[in-house]
Amino acid sequence: MALWVNYRPDTVRSPAAMSLNPEPAAPEQRKAQDLPPKSFADAAHEALEPQSHASGADGAANTTQHNDVKTDGPKANGVAVLKIVDTNGHQDDDEKPASGSAKDSSSIKDQESYEGTGIDDTPKSPKAKTHRRKSSRSSLGSVGRTFGVSIKNDLKNAATDTHDKATDAVAGTKDGANELKNELEGARAKLDDAFLQEKPRFINGDTLTTVKPPKEAEKDNRIDRPLKRRDSELKAGRQAGAGWAKSKYVYPQFTRVYDIADSRHRIRFAPKNVPLQRRLQMCAVLMHTLSIVGSLAIFFFLCSIPLLWPILLPYTVYVLFSNAGTSGELSFRSERLRRLKVWSLFASYFPARLHRSQELEPTRKYIFGYHPHGIISHGAFAAFATEALGFSQLFPGITNALLTLDSNFRYPIYREYALRLGMASVSRESCENILSKGGHNGEGMGRAITIVVGGARESLDARPGVVRLVLRRRKGFVKMAIRTGADLVPVLAFGENDIYDQVDSESHPLLHKFQLLVKKIMGFTVPIFHARGIFNYDVGMMPYRRPINIVVGKPIRVVQDKHPKLEYMDEVHEKYIEELMRLWHEHKDTFATQRSGELEIVE
Repeated sequence: MALWVNYRPDTVRSPAAMSLNPEPAAPEQRKAQDLPPKSFADAAHEALEPQSHASGADGAANTTQHNDVKTDGPKANGVAVLKIVDTNGHQDDDEKPASGSAKDSSSIKDQESYEGTGIDDTPKSPKAKTHRRKSSRSSLGSVGRTFGVSIKNDLKNAATDTHDKATDAVAGTKDGANELKNELEGARAKLDDAFLQEKPRFINGDTLTTVKPPKEAEKDNRIDRPLKRRDSELKAGRQAGAGWAKSKYVYPQFTRVYDIADSRHRIRFAPKNVPLQRRLQMCAVLMHTLSIVGSLAIFFFLCSIPLLWPILLPYTVYVLFSNAGTSGELSFRSERLRRLKVWSLFASYFPARLHRSQELEPTRKYIFGYHPHGIISHGAFAAFATEALGFSQLFPGITNALLTLDSNFRYPIYREYALRLGMASVSRESCENILSKGGHNGEGMGRAITIVVGGARESLDARPGVVRLVLRRRKGFVKMAIRTGADLVPVLAFGENDIYDQVDSESHPLLHKFQLLVKKIMGFTVPIFHARGIFNYDVGMMPYRRPINIVVGKPIRVVQDKHPKLEYMDEVHEKYIEELMRLWHEHKDTFATQRSGELEIVE
């Protein structure tokens, strides 16, 4: 069996060169015996010689047989390998009695056996299911550790003895003392390089010392390296409609019948072999687009049945006086309805994707500002009123409510549809209640609202390739954020204006003035728009199949103040605009490649 110990080759001498009667080291004694002066290095090597014999009258009986010492060449880090074997090729104990008794418990406990050796004769670790031999089960550790500890103790004892000799030599010659002192510092430096400076640790009376690793290894394991910034890249949410693409009901690939270049004055109809997935997507978008009109039609149809009047009359009174849309309790919210598969079909129609710039803390309140409004804000509905795009995965712990006109909660049947999707009124009372009630602490923590800031006025400027925002005069949401202590989060939807075509207001100024008048009187307006149909690609109210990429920006922290000052409101408003412009400049080349102009803030 072989024993390998990592140690420096220049600090070990061959046992053959060691003497049992070392020469005196003091200058006076060497001078008295006519011996030449001895250097500090020779004295240190002599002090490192192991005590190879025990005290007693019979020296021959207590003297152990020396082992052969072999050292390999120096390694890359300046450390050599010391291999100790005896002349018979077997491991020898440090103190083997002359009687040769094999049952000496003091020597057996220091031995440890392993299962085989490696390619280079190094000890091989035991296998996972093997056990130590009976002779090593009670051992406190390996022989290598014991030998390493003894080497360290010998080095420390040699350094201490040399220090004492140097102190005695100071009185004789000053030059010799300085030389010994320099050599002593060099020995201590070598000792520090070999072992770590740490508090002594003791296990069963043995001193444990940690060997310092090479400097090259320390450089590779540094912990002061700069950490990578989290969320440095844009992270996208769930891809809507991914599961439907693998459906067995999908028909052959869609092909158009008419050539686009030759059909400027021709209505292009959809072919008959449209895949089922696309038909289902069309039905989901049609259902949401006609949700208000459809709910009113169903209600009036039910009113035509006299047997239902006892039920419809109380329900109508309840709808007119209910405050469910402004209470802020969100008690009608249904997560099951928000996660229906039909919303995945709705979002994959365009398709729409939600992207996150930075994680949001669930211990804060937030107001998401959605831009632009578009014609119907399909992107806002898919991202914040449903789970089709994975909002809860990108922002865990945050409950978001999409806000809409208060008049929408006065429509029978439709209000039930909107309330169960977690939607609420955009009035000031509703915003304050949502951000001050419920949540993790009962005071709105972890809640958020989404406001389409531009409103109906901005919808009149919604045209493909152009982004014109109504934002300069809109500071009410900033004031609400300061009063409730909610952080402002800008949201920019690339492609929201591309899914509908609208009559140009500059070409028809009178029509544009009429729309503004209706907006002033009624609170909403009706943009003159068109897109495609259910069975054709040129005429109808169905949106175009163009991608919508919704990018959520970084939050803007605000200081809560029940009575905010105008200067602070303007400061927060400017920061909000800067973050919104940053989103545009960073992602316009990725998500707005077909743009015909830059983002503009008109009002």
